[in-house]
Amino acid sequence: MKWQKKYAALIGFALLGNCGAQTTQPQAPVAKVEPASPPPLSQLQQMTEKGDAAGALKGLDVLAAAHPVPAGVKLAQGKALYALNRLIDADAAFAAALAQDPHDAEAAQMDGLTLFRLGRPNDAIPLLTGAQAWTAQTRFDPSYVLALCYLDTRRFDDARHALAAQYGFPPDSASAYLLAARMMFRREYVPIAQQFAQKAIEMNPQLPLAHSLLGEIALAGNHMDIAIAEFEKERAINPLEGGIYDRLGDAYSRAGEYQKALQALQQAVILEPNVTAPFILLGKVLLREQSPSTALMYLERAEAMDPGNYMTHSLLGQAYRALGRKEDAAKENHTAETIQAASEPKLEKMQ
Repeated sequence: MKWQKKYAALIGFALLGNCGAQTTQPQAPVAKVEPASPPPLSQLQQMTEKGDAAGALKGLDVLAAAHPVPAGVKLAQGKALYALNRLIDADAAFAAALAQDPHDAEAAQMDGLTLFRLGRPNDAIPLLTGAQAWTAQTRFDPSYVLALCYLDTRRFDDARHALAAQYGFPPDSASAYLLAARMMFRREYVPIAQQFAQKAIEMNPQLPLAHSLLGEIALAGNHMDIAIAEFEKERAINPLEGGIYDRLGDAYSRAGEYQKALQALQQAVILEPNVTAPFILLGKVLLREQSPSTALMYLERAEAMDPGNYMTHSLLGQAYRALGRKEDAAKENHTAETIQAASEPKLEKMQ
């Protein structure tokens, strides 16, 4: 037993000795790994322009952490964030860029656009008012966005002036009133749009497209008699405008005057042979007139010009069904449903 204890002690001493030898060996110095430097600002800006905003943002975040932040970084950061639809963060970056340089027109324009998209037109107006001029970097018309902000804050005369400036019209001219009326109607400010269109006609009774707009307003309100009367007035002023015949045909169709509708729509396709709307309306009216074979001719032409139109395929399904072509009808109905499902609006996440 004594020799076993002595042997164990010797082994333990040997192990301790080895451990000691290991700890006394010199350690190799650990090399410091320096973080990779981001690409230069110009390259990061190009990355955003070419669609790699996420990649550009990584490098821009590194540059933005410097003290002081280099000139142009916050603007570039805001543009990358805007491209990624991170509008709240983009607003903060553009505001920081303006804090660095209050005279940065591009930062003001981009921040104004961002605030408009965030539903803050009142905040956007001062930025856009002070930076309406185009620069080499301008990618949208600041006068147009400013006009939309004025419309959404019910400053209708200011909107008219901004739109007139965009097109070089005198701000109080008939053309300026009509242009503003069209924009108001598009954004569903219907009563004021009608008022401005009527003012334009009072100033210039022969102004093209003014009666057409009043006809559109009446058509939207389902006032067919007024719509037809306004479109007829427009046709007298502007007889070679194909769109008038299309709208007139639509109004006559809704009023149940199918023969007049057919005549107007056939005149429309002569003047505008590459526009699908009158061909579709012709097919629709001819189906109501129990003439599916003739309707099919116009609808197939419309489908050839625009295969992705839901209404065309829906009407084709009706025409084929009326002609007893059940398989073709089922195919067109399926196509119409697929197109309609694909076109349903998707909620866009805003960060």
